[in-house]
Amino acid sequence: MPKNVLVVDDSAMMRRIVIEQLRACEFDVNVIEAEDGRQGLERFKLGDIACVLSDWNMPTMDGLTMVREMRKLDPHSRVSIVMITTNGNADNIMHALHAGADQHLAKPLTPAHFKAALTAILG
Repeated sequence: MPKNVLVVDDSAMMRRIVIEQLRACEFDVNVIEAEDGRQGLERFKLGDIACVLSDWNMPTMDGLTMVREMRKLDPHSRVSIVMITTNGNADNIMHALHAGADQHLAKPLTPAHFKAALTAILG
């Protein structure tokens, strides 16, 4: 049975890249898209999400704030959250992990790194 993956990014092109990576890795998923953190949080509240792949820098609500709000709704971290950002410095990675993200991936995404990071989550 396919798992629902929520892809949150204000860039339509980046959402397409992430979705293409998911398909290229042949993960059995249904993709749900959101254009910013607020929309991502609203879609998350509908339930049945296995994994969230989110950008950090977005209008309306940034990814870090969204992650914090998602963890309030999912305090036992049943949903895996992966931050995908251009800023991979150690401080930002620590902020993301402390907010509740499970992993951090740096842009640009490489297929091998993307697949390795998500295989444990999506099978």
